[in-house]
Amino acid sequence: MIHTIRNERVILARDLAAIYGVETRTLNQAVKRNLKKFPPDFMFQLTEDEARELARSRSQNVILKRGKNIKYLPYAFTEHGAIMAANVLSSDQAVTMSVHVVRAFVRLREVALVNANFAQKLQDLENSLTARQDIHEKAILKLIAQVRFLLNPSSSQNVSKKQIGFRK
Repeated sequence: MIHTIRNERVILARDLAAIYGVETRTLNQAVKRNLKKFPPDFMFQLTEDEARELARSRSQNVILKRGKNIKYLPYAFTEHGAIMAANVLSSDQAVTMSVHVVRAFVRLREVALVNANFAQKLQDLENSLTARQDIHEKAILKLIAQVRFLLNPSSSQNVSKKQIGFRK
């Protein structure tokens, strides 16, 4: 349920409402009553393009059915916004589930860090192999030159040949 929008990891209002056991409308009303508690780094409203793109990615059915079109642009909550939403809702389930939401964001951050470390190690390995490949390629080219000399020494050097064998 956590999406990356505007380079932020967020959870949409409808998903957060489902986790907290309230209707999306109830969550939105609580947020609107407490807008001072939700600065832009806690929550933002999606643009029409972002909402359409998100709807497309969630469903294979691109043609919207009657009553299923986007009437209101959804809100997206960052990790801090999700915690604040639990505080303004103040239901027991919201408070309990906010801990799980925070853990999900933290786990996602850890996975991203591990992936970044893995990507760096992979890049280092690739660089190391490229350097080794250059050394190996030079050695292979040297071997090929030596094999060519052995196969056809006269074309490689002008060496006077002495006749071998008995003379009369």
